[in-house]
Amino acid sequence: MRYAAVVAAIAAITVADFKLHVNPTTVALMFLVAVLLASAYWGLRYAVVLALGATAAFNYFFLPPIRTFTIADPQNWITLFAFLVTALVASNLAERARREAEGAKQRRREVERLYSLSQRLLASENVLELLNALPGYVRESFSLDSVVVIAADHTTPYRSALDAKFDETVLRSTLLRGEPITQAAVSYVPLRLGMRTVGALAVTGAGLSRETLDALGSLAGLAIERARALEALSKNRAEQEHERLRSALLDSVTHEFRTPLTSIKASVTTLLSGATLDAQARRELLTVIDEETDRLNRLVGEAAEMAQLDSGRFQLELKPHSIDDALQPALEDAKSALENHPIELIVPANLPKVRMDASRIREVLMHLLENAGKYSEANVPIKVTAEVKGDLLVISVADSGPGIDSFEQSLIFEKFYRGQNQRYTAPGTGMGLAIAKVIVEAHSGTIGVVSQLGNGSVFSFSLPIDPSARPA
Repeated sequence: MRYAAVVAAIAAITVADFKLHVNPTTVALMFLVAVLLASAYWGLRYAVVLALGATAAFNYFFLPPIRTFTIADPQNWITLFAFLVTALVASNLAERARREAEGAKQRRREVERLYSLSQRLLASENVLELLNALPGYVRESFSLDSVVVIAADHTTPYRSALDAKFDETVLRSTLLRGEPITQAAVSYVPLRLGMRTVGALAVTGAGLSRETLDALGSLAGLAIERARALEALSKNRAEQEHERLRSALLDSVTHEFRTPLTSIKASVTTLLSGATLDAQARRELLTVIDEETDRLNRLVGEAAEMAQLDSGRFQLELKPHSIDDALQPALEDAKSALENHPIELIVPANLPKVRMDASRIREVLMHLLENAGKYSEANVPIKVTAEVKGDLLVISVADSGPGIDSFEQSLIFEKFYRGQNQRYTAPGTGMGLAIAKVIVEAHSGTIGVVSQLGNGSVFSFSLPIDPSARPA
């Protein structure tokens, strides 16, 4: 069709100029413009055909003698030759400019694709995840048939498709030698990070330039090394956090275990010393041993429970319950901590039921009540309220203690964390609030605190209302 268009263009220019009696110079310029346009938009071969056809038409219709291919005037030979050379040279230059423009557009598209690919690769922070996704990302970004990748420390090939065609021996050779190879229409590219080769890539289905393949190899190598570095950093941070928690646990548990053990040891030593003790004194010492043994047992139980909750190996028995089913037993459990504090209960009788594990929520309330009693001055009331807010039942425990610094409010639900001012003034392991947080979140609820130094604290947690208990 383009050749037909070339012939039509020659005919149209010839007919128009012949009927209008245009001078030969104008005709030559019009033919030259047509040659340049053909070269710029269609290519050199169409421009050459147009130039030769235009030369023949120019000779036949516009150089005397008209309608013959004979040239009477020698100057017309020069004119015809100059026209032909000009047309061929101009078409060649136009073709070169067209190719350079197309090359620039292609390079721009490849740079855009490389940039888009880099954004996708840098989103991965795990080496295995990156290696699984990398072939698909490259294939989609550059419209390739198939892509295969291997890494230096993960020698299993990762494919964009199960039927990807490649020579595994050549791919591994590229990894070992660090040099690009092209074989059987497959390009094998080393993934480099500086002078070090961290993997190899095989691509089929597109004629990517060598520069683009090298850039692709460097980009993929950088992404793999970045993911590996992030993994190492995460592992290092996890080890540091583990060490921090271990130290906190040892510090907390050592302090808490030492106090009851000291009391037990002192009581047993007194009983074994043979000292004359009346029945009342012996009973008091045995009572100390009994209470401190219960305290030790509870500390061990909390540590075991914290480990169980952390591992996620626990199940909730979710059933519709009134909040009183957990609150009243919790008040009884925390009786010793609350014996010097009046309790104000603001719990309406018509509250809707919530789906909860009553024993676990009882434990949450017990920890909050014990904290309130532990950190409040004697004879200061502790207020417990429950109210409906939207689809949630919100339970709050308010005390009149010293309050919590705003910085520490974000830390007190962490395992083993003890307030800076209460660490050595009140007993505890720092596990109670952490246990409460895990239990509440397992119920799809939230827990938090509002506090101000010198004005006490309000601990609140929410539980979803049972759907069957909501008003229609």
